[in-house]
Amino acid sequence: MAYHSGYAAHGSKHRTRAAPDPPPLFDDTSGGYPSQPGGYPAPGADVAFSVNHLLGDPMTNMAMAYGSSIASQGKDIVHKELNRFVSVNKLKYFFAVDTAYVAKKLGLLVFPYTHQNWKMQYSHDVPLPPRKDLNAPDLYIPTMAFITYVLLAGMALGIQKRFSPEVLGLCASTALVWVLMEVLALLLGLYLATIHSELSTFHLLAYSGYKYVGMILSVLTGLLFGSDGYYVALAWTSSALMYFIVRSLRTAALGPDSMGGPAPRQHLQLYLTLGAAAFQPLIIYWLTFHLVR
Repeated sequence: MAYHSGYAAHGSKHRTRAAPDPPPLFDDTSGGYPSQPGGYPAPGADVAFSVNHLLGDPMTNMAMAYGSSIASQGKDIVHKELNRFVSVNKLKYFFAVDTAYVAKKLGLLVFPYTHQNWKMQYSHDVPLPPRKDLNAPDLYIPTMAFITYVLLAGMALGIQKRFSPEVLGLCASTALVWVLMEVLALLLGLYLATIHSELSTFHLLAYSGYKYVGMILSVLTGLLFGSDGYYVALAWTSSALMYFIVRSLRTAALGPDSMGGPAPRQHLQLYLTLGAAAFQPLIIYWLTFHLVR
């Protein structure tokens, strides 16, 4: 019994010991950082303090302002150098078209013989955009016609069981290179003939790119009616394009002022125009005959 009384006495001492204080419901944040186990600040607190300290530093603000000014100057230099080679405003002019203009222009390219007035229209010595002047050249139709020609070439090659990405890529690159070579040849001819006009590279690219319309019609007719239909469409589109090029270059691109010069210069202008027109059927045939069999 003494053993049990001693055990009870010993156990009563443990039961009368004070219990530990309960944890606080809220952490003490009076020190500026949320308390963490071990007395360390919360993760990210140092980073936030460093960022706020840097943003409030005058030297940092000065460096950021200087960097922004350098970036703005670099952007202006890039735009200036880009405008030296490609004028964005001039490029927008050649894409200022609408549905009515595209429909009428396509009809003019296919059947130009009834068109009477070939002079470009001006407003305060500024040429009107293509959507307001049917005689104004554009780059929308050549661009869309080139894409359509590439897709049509892929379809024609697929029908003939000769399609491959390499062949289609070669067909597209060849069509593009021929037009670029034609534009370079025309620029060289204008320079050697000392013809002073407002004819720009975009004008020449537009007139040279109109051949894609005739190429599309020739290939489509060939796929539908065979080689006989292809040659009939080739003859028609080539003659229409030649007539269009001659009338457009002489009256719209070269202008009446350049045609009023000396007789030798007028002869050079005529030869250059006829040479550019006569070159069109050759390119159309070279780029389309292998697609119709």
